[in-house]
Amino acid sequence: MSGFSPSPLPPAHTHRYGPQSARNADLEVLLTDGLGGFALSSVAGVPTRCYSGLVVSQLPPVQRFTHLASPLEVLTVGGVRHTLHALELAPGVFEGRGLEVLSGVTLRDLLPERVQAVGGVRVTRRVVSPAHAGAAVYLYTVDSREAVTLTLGGYFVDRDMHHVHTEAPRLTFEANGPEVTVRGERGTRVQIHAPDAQLTPLAPQPLPQRVYYRHDAARGEPDHDYTLGAALWEVQFPAGGGEVALVVQGLTDTTPEIPDPWLACRQEATRRHELAGLAQQTCGVSDELVATLAVAADAYLVRRTNPAGTSVIAGYPWFADWGRDAMISLTGLTLLTGRFAEARDLLDTFLRSVRRGLIPNHFHEDGQGAGYNTVDGAPWLAVALERYVAASGDLDFARTALPQLRELLIWHLRGTDHGVRSDASDGLLLAGEAGVQLTWMDVKIEDWVVTPRHGKPVEIQGLWIAALGAEKRLSETLDEPPELTEAWAQARGSFGQLWDGQAWADVLDADGPLDLSVRPNAALALALPDTPATPEQVEAAVRQTETELLTPLGLHTLSPRDPRYRGNYGGPQVLRDAAYHQGTVWPWPLTAYLELLLSRGEAAQARAALTGLSGHVWEAGVGHVSEVFSGDTLTPGGCPFQAWSVAELLRGHVLVRQAEAQQAAAQN
Repeated sequence: MSGFSPSPLPPAHTHRYGPQSARNADLEVLLTDGLGGFALSSVAGVPTRCYSGLVVSQLPPVQRFTHLASPLEVLTVGGVRHTLHALELAPGVFEGRGLEVLSGVTLRDLLPERVQAVGGVRVTRRVVSPAHAGAAVYLYTVDSREAVTLTLGGYFVDRDMHHVHTEAPRLTFEANGPEVTVRGERGTRVQIHAPDAQLTPLAPQPLPQRVYYRHDAARGEPDHDYTLGAALWEVQFPAGGGEVALVVQGLTDTTPEIPDPWLACRQEATRRHELAGLAQQTCGVSDELVATLAVAADAYLVRRTNPAGTSVIAGYPWFADWGRDAMISLTGLTLLTGRFAEARDLLDTFLRSVRRGLIPNHFHEDGQGAGYNTVDGAPWLAVALERYVAASGDLDFARTALPQLRELLIWHLRGTDHGVRSDASDGLLLAGEAGVQLTWMDVKIEDWVVTPRHGKPVEIQGLWIAALGAEKRLSETLDEPPELTEAWAQARGSFGQLWDGQAWADVLDADGPLDLSVRPNAALALALPDTPATPEQVEAAVRQTETELLTPLGLHTLSPRDPRYRGNYGGPQVLRDAAYHQGTVWPWPLTAYLELLLSRGEAAQARAALTGLSGHVWEAGVGHVSEVFSGDTLTPGGCPFQAWSVAELLRGHVLVRQAEAQQAAAQN
């Protein structure tokens, strides 16, 4: 860099927030590093959770620690100091004028660009998180008629990302010109690059700063944190202004240098724009929603250290990588976006982790081992594997994976952990034991499994049949004789046991009675390949979904007509968990309902059902889709950035666009 000129960036898909909407603390922006680490804040840059700031993984993608809550930013114009940052100290009470001087925020391929104007000076701040660097890079452009000074530093912490400091952290500051190392149990490296200005290092004089996290307060979690704030440099700009960059990195054994932060920004901007274009080319839908969701999808694909390979973060900011979520998300995150290498590696990661026919439900946060309490993870892997081979034509991987798939299915036929086994009498899949939650409705509060669903859950039967069908079709594709056709045929023939003559049951109990709870699981089952159903039975599922479960943002997990329905998702964790699958609205199952509509040629109805969720992309975790919504008010809840919500919205949108194109072609 030399001289003052804005760093050129590639064309981008943009979304703009004006000064009022950009102040909304419910609008959050996420930047990720591909290792499980991330930078999170409101779109205006205000920390609103204990997870806000810079979070870095010590053992990708887990063991994550927070290093920085917020930069410290002060602009001095004509001797008058103007704070550009903003920290909430109590509800509605702020340290710093950052929100007051906000002109707006623009998302360029989901990279945030904040503009503030004060004292006749305009300050633009861009933020990136370069791949695999464990860093947040803040790029400031100052546009001023007169000489001004920008003071930069940070509000530092050193803690597990799930917790807060109850007193000021004990940190030391080691200053060395344009670099400062902040040390606690871990280290944070802060570097400044000021090629167009005069730089004056400051002797760090850290002061405790208490911060309030409004989103944690709403969740009934500890909502105050203590940081150490320190000004580290003064940057004097001549008349006309210039550029300066602040690079904050959590130190690990593999922390790389970022010698040119502007180049790192251009590279990341280019990478994101290319991801958007690749997705549009791959799925054949060239609109802004595909571009946005393709960039969002990238946030969830991460490198894993142990076992090594590609994995999927289920949701930000607090989830790690989960097997069920990864397999459900694979189609939208990788196949529709043209990222076949990541899809193959993701499948391989979980195939290498199979234990007694089960894939990990989740990998442990300490990086050691995994939990295997899932009955649907393995059959979802079979569905994902078949979709991958169909999309990529990768027969070499199919030959490698098919024996592993067969072994996995044989474990299910013979019986494995947690009561998972094929019922010899009908070929359907049994699962469940006391005190263990196995399906995607998996909440457990101490010893209480809220939705046990032991027996033969309806979507598990659809998945079981689809997994056996995948073995059959992959074998035929490879000119090999299928080995499990009889099991596939028996299970298909018995599926009708879950039909009571008017509606699909949610669970066929191990002892025979039907659980007639109205949930979205019948739609999930009927949307899968091979699930046998008459047109009348599909009609019943569609009608029941529409009259009792469908909302503008997804499907209720339990009908509001059910006396067990809980319409409020919010407050402390025990209340949230009790409502999680008892009426709370989930977006990801909506695509199964869309598939049922499209199977009936109802593309217009499917498009109408997607309208609300498509608009929600810019309402909470910007560019992404929330985990859940409160049943009564449809208020976003859970993770504001959720992998399968993003993936299934993308898949649903593409399916509907393709159906609309086919109908238009037929009419012409």
